[in-house]
This record gives sequence, C-alpha cells and structure tokens, in this order.
Amino acid sequence: MATEPDGDPARTLAVLWRTGGRPARKDLGVDRIVTAAVTLADTEGLAALSMRRVADTLGVGTMSLYTHVPGKAELLDAMVDAVHAETPRPEDVPGGWRGRLTRIARDNRDLLLRHPWLLQVPAGRAVLGPHVIAKYDYELRAVDGIGLTDLEMDSVLTLVLAHVRSAARVTVDAARTRDRTGLTDEQWWHSAAPLLARVLDPARYPLATRVGAAAGQTHGAAYDGEHAFTFGLDRVLDGVQALVDRRQ
Repeated sequence: MATEPDGDPARTLAVLWRTGGRPARKDLGVDRIVTAAVTLADTEGLAALSMRRVADTLGVGTMSLYTHVPGKAELLDAMVDAVHAETPRPEDVPGGWRGRLTRIARDNRDLLLRHPWLLQVPAGRAVLGPHVIAKYDYELRAVDGIGLTDLEMDSVLTLVLAHVRSAARVTVDAARTRDRTGLTDEQWWHSAAPLLARVLDPARYPLATRVGAAAGQTHGAAYDGEHAFTFGLDRVLDGVQALVDRRQ
C-alpha cells in the first residue's frame, strides 16, 4: 500500500524533536495526537489513518491537528519514531554478540507483530527521530568491539533487521488469512492434504512429495513461522560468524 509522500524535512524534524515552539493548545500536543494515531493504525490498519479520523478520535477539529503536526506524512514519521521507543534495551544479554543480536531480532519481531502497520511503511528512508536513533545506537553495541568496521557493523544490523521484517510480514499475512478464512493453518492443511494426495504424482514430483511431506508432518501445516524465523536467523548469524572469524 502506498503511503503519503515524504514530508518536508525541516517540518518533519521539528515534529520529531518537538522544536516547533509552544503548542497552540495545551490540551492537545504532538504526543497525544501521535498516541491516538498509533491506536487507530493498530486497530484499523494504516489505510484508516487520516488527519480527520485522528481528530474525530480526539474530539477536536481537523484544523486543530495542523497547528501541531503539518500533515499526514509528518504524523506517520512521528508514529514510527514513537513506537520504536518500545523495544527493551537490556545491558546484560548472555551469549556474546550472537545472543545480543538474537535478542534484538526477537524484540524487533515483537514490535512489528504488535504494530503490523509498520510493515506498510517504506523502509528505504530512515526516520531520524530521537527514539529511532537511540534504538539504533543501542543495537549497534551488540556488534561493537568484535572486529568489524563501522560500515560492517551497520550492514550486519541492516541484514538482521531485514530478515526480521521479512519473517514478520509472512506471519502477519498468515494471521490475516486465518482471520479471513476462519481456519487455522493446521485445519487448512488437514483439509488440503487428502485432496492434494489424489492429484500429486510422487513419480513426477519426487522431491516436492518427499520434502513437502516431511515439512508438513513436522509443522502440522505447510509453513511454521517460528521455525522459519529461527532457522533463517541462525543462518544469518552463521554468516556474521564467518565474517567475524575472518577478522581474527
């Protein structure tokens, strides 16, 4: 789904860092507007987000919002920054850099599953707000001092979070499919498997038959999100391990 065009950088940064001066209405303010917008996106999806809907939720006129937030693009950036403050940031995580990156990956997946509308926000241009930057600074510490260059540290974090985003998207899509059909993955698999067995020729598709049966028996479905996330993350971290080993 397309989002609003990028907002004006100066206006966006003023909203993100709250440097826009005294609020026009002390009973409103950016924080209250952002909280209402996040709640709306959580419950109804990003397609439902508009300045008018947020204003209606707050019981104020739409123009009142524009005195605090210039437009929907800036509001969306502020929403992204706000929810990025939610990830835990423990200082003592066991397992060295691998344990730290695993914890970061799981915490980021939890964030995306809690706010699935984040998956609809283009990831190409960073939101340069205080919470996003603080989160980035914390997460970089997971790989600081293990022999990587600064660019490699950034690239490793980007790689891990890209896997998280991909896995979370599949999980969210699967949940929406379950809600739409009223069937769990296991129920769907039990319904489809006997029908598939009638038309699938093992001699023609030997690998698909054998491997698909093994996966289905293991997962009780055609796909298991937790297994896919963990397996993929382990392989990503194996690659990072190879890079670290070359630096030693």
